Amino acid sequence: MPTTIIDKDARLNIRLRPDIKERIERAANLSGKSLTDFAVNALSETADGVLEHHEAATLSDRDREIFLRVLDERAKPNEMLLRSRKAHKRLITK
Repeated sequence: MPTTIIDKDARLNIRLRPDIKERIERAANLSGKSLTDFAVNALSETADGVLEHHEAATLSDRDREIFLRVLDERAKPNEMLLRSRKAHKRLITK
C-alpha cells in the first residue's frame, strides 16, 4: 500500500499594495513576530470574528425564554409522524 504524505502547511498567496505590505512588516517587527506569524495570526483572528458573527445566534432574554419554552412543550405527533411510526414498526421492528 503506497504511503501518502500530507503537507500540514497550506499556502495562501496574496497580492497587496507596497504601502500596505510595509505597514504589515513594521507592525510584525514591533510585535516581535515574523511576517508570516503576524499575518496568520491577524487573518485567523479576523476569520474567527466573521464566522462567529455569522454562525452564532444571539437571543434576547425574551426570545431565549420563548425558545426554551417551545423546546419543553410536548407537541402532539401529527398524522405524518404517526404513519411513519406505524411503517417503522411494520418494516423494521420484528
